[in-house]
Formats: sequence, C-alpha cells, structure tokens
Amino acid sequence: MIETLLIIEDEKLLGSELSRHYRQSGWDVVLATNLAEARVLLLKKRIEPLLILSDMNLPDGNALDFMETMKKNVNYAEWLFLTGYGSVPDSVRALRLGAYDFLEKPCDLERLDLVVTSAARSASMQRRVIDQTKQGHRRYSPEAYLGHSQQAQGIRELLGRLTQVPFSALIIGGESGTGKGLIARILHYGGSRAQQPMIEVNCAALPRELLESELFGHEPGAFTGASARHRGLLEQADGGTLFMDEIGEMPLDLQAKLLKAIEDHKVRRLGGEKEISVDVQIVAASNRDLEKMAQAGNFRMDLYHRLNVFRVLLPPLREAVEDLDELVPLFVAEYNAKAGRRVKEIPDDVWNKLKAHYWPGNVRELRNVIERCVLFSDGALFPGQWLQLPGQDFFSGAGERGQKIENADARSQAGASERGIFLPLDGSMALDDMDRFIIKTALERADNNLTAAARALGATRETLRYRVRKYNLNIAD
Repeated sequence: MIETLLIIEDEKLLGSELSRHYRQSGWDVVLATNLAEARVLLLKKRIEPLLILSDMNLPDGNALDFMETMKKNVNYAEWLFLTGYGSVPDSVRALRLGAYDFLEKPCDLERLDLVVTSAARSASMQRRVIDQTKQGHRRYSPEAYLGHSQQAQGIRELLGRLTQVPFSALIIGGESGTGKGLIARILHYGGSRAQQPMIEVNCAALPRELLESELFGHEPGAFTGASARHRGLLEQADGGTLFMDEIGEMPLDLQAKLLKAIEDHKVRRLGGEKEISVDVQIVAASNRDLEKMAQAGNFRMDLYHRLNVFRVLLPPLREAVEDLDELVPLFVAEYNAKAGRRVKEIPDDVWNKLKAHYWPGNVRELRNVIERCVLFSDGALFPGQWLQLPGQDFFSGAGERGQKIENADARSQAGASERGIFLPLDGSMALDDMDRFIIKTALERADNNLTAAARALGATRETLRYRVRKYNLNIAD
C-alpha cells in the first residue's frame, strides 16, 4: 500500500529535492509551500498523510501553531519538523505537542531517512489502533443491545445517555449470561475514552495474591518469582476503562486497596516506593446483589457507594421473551456464516419451545443452543431435535422408535417442571449459579418455607439456611 507524505517547505529547491527522493522511495508525496496550502489539503481535499514533514518557520506562520490547531482533525499522522535555527523552547514545545522528532537544517539525508522510516512505523501502528477503535465504536453502539421489549428499549436509552457523560464508575447487575460484557464495551467504545485502552479482569478467576499483582503491578523482587517490573491493570487502563467482572468475589482487603486507588487516582506497585497517577473509568459487574452483600458485610459498603455512581440492571431473558424474535435470527445468521450452513426456516413448534423455556443461562445459553442446532443442520430447516430443552430426549432418532420417544416426551412435558428442574450442561451456567437456581426454585415452590424446601431437596434446615445466606436469597422465615 502506497502511503502519503505531506511536505510543507517554502524553499523550492529543498522541497523539490525531498519530493523527488521520497517518491523514488515509494511514497505518494504531496508538496505545500505554505500553511494555507497545507490547511486546504488536509481539511478540504481530505488527504490522509501518514507523515507530515514540515519546515518550522513558514511565510504565513509557525508550524507548531499549525500543528496545535490541526491535531484534533489530523490525529492519524506523525509530525516531523525541520528548522534552520532551532531553539530549546521550540524543541520542547514540539515534543510536548506530540511531534515525533525535531531536526535542524541542514539534515543529513541518511539520518532523515532513518527518522522517516521509524516515524512511519509508529504512525502505522497508531493508525491501526484508531481503525480498530472505530470498528469497535461501530460494533458496540447502544443499538448493539438487541431486543424490542420494553426492558431492552429502556437499556438502550440509558446507554445512549451514559455514553454522552464522563462518568467515573458504574455497576452492571444481572444474572449470568445477560450480556454484562457487551454493556461494558458499549460504554467504553461509545464514550469519550474510546481511543484509550479497555482492560478486562475477572475477579473470580484469579486467586487473591495474583489478583493484587495483576491490578496494582509489582516491582522486581516484590515476591518470589517477581523477576521483572509489571505494570498493573490500573496503570495499563490509564486514560481508558477497567472492566472488573464478578467484582463481588474480590476479597475485602483488596476492596479497601481498590477504593483508595479510585479515590486518590493513584496506585503503588507491590514492592514499590512511589505512587503513580492514573485516570481510570471503572465499570464493575456482578451477578450478585452488591447492595445486599454490603448490608450483610460481604462487600465493603464504602466501595459499593463509590462504584454506584450509575447502575445498569440487565433483565433475565425469561422476562423479555419477545427479544427472541431478534436474537434467534441474529445467532442463526452468525453461525451460518461461521460454519457455512444455510438455515433459514424456523418452524413454529421450535419458536414455541424457545419461548416456553425458562432460560436460566439467559442469552449465553441461547447462543449455545442456536450454535448446536445450526452446526448439526442439514439444510434450510432449523433442526428442532437438537434444542435439548426440557421435555426432549438428548437425541430423538428417526423412525418408529424416535416417534415413540417424541410422543412420550410430549405426554410428560406438562408435569416436567413440577417434578424436577432443568439445568443446561453446555457451559452456560457455572456450578454456583446452578446451586443458587435450584435453591431459589425450591423456595419458590415451597412459598419460601425453609423447612418444606429443605425437605424437598433432601437437605437439613441448617444446610439450606447457610446456602440462602451465601446466595443472598430473601425468605420469609
């Protein structure tokens, strides 16, 4: 790919020589003899140079002033400056404004080539980051949260407003699989920090010592095995967003340290002596009720209130079943494209089964179900036998035996939900989520009577009470 080099030089001989040299080197060179011409090229003709090589002092102004005014519009290029009488203040200002280098005339052409090559490499990396950010912005707009239910419309409206304000912290609540990660990306890529990094950490996936090191970083020798300096995630997210998933699983002592870092906008690496300033937007998520956890003493109340500047509560899929009308075709099209399938027709009986299901794993479970069905499809018809929802055998084979199984399932389906509980074994629910769902369902069926629910589960009353407290379930006992 031929890249553009904009040269701003009022000395005609030097401008022509530089143009000829870099055209022979494979550049598409555009020459301007003053700042007015350069402004027209950049703003009206919309050229997109990878590099801008400019004299410092031009007939109609100072190139540093020009760079300062153009930087908002031309954030995809590196700037190099040449000057016949350089000064320390000018070179300091050039670097402060983000110039790649500041060279004095006459400049050796070989040295200039080295600087141009290095600047081009830096600009290319910078442009890739900007392009990825733009793609992320388009992909993660508020409209990426699909659904025409009243709940989905309310979430999109809230996201549209949140992306317009510079909030410091926010909590995303909702059951597992409702799309908390998607919401975090929408908030980052749709907001003012979109061109800065988004760093993610799952607080439940790391042991305490490793989580502390990952968040705050460490110096060499801080602990056994710390052989090199490590920048923590709070440092890495400076200027951008830190998405802390499952923050309810963070140990209480680390919560205190996190609160101090958020309040002071400073972090201290493990084994370090100095504090480092950071500017980070915190997006925290949990499938547990952090407010109730704080009231019970299982989560720091002060950290909860610091994070709870805004709160986005995502509804479970069973409370917005009408959203299946948009989600199912979307997932079918996605896996058609990935697997080279051509599923187009979804029978009414499949729709009925999908809308009658409880969806304990929410959208994550739905995605897995659709993936399985599309991958096992043979034609344009959606293969309902692979849904594996309650009332269905794992595989209803063809012929008379398969028909008998389907008939038996149909006769037993009405009482299935009363006699048992269906749990997906496709990775869409964690073990603790299954445990919580079983206990919650048993309590609901027993009208929140702890003794009756314990009897139904074959457990003692004390064991069930412990689980109820662990999962912050409300009972009238």
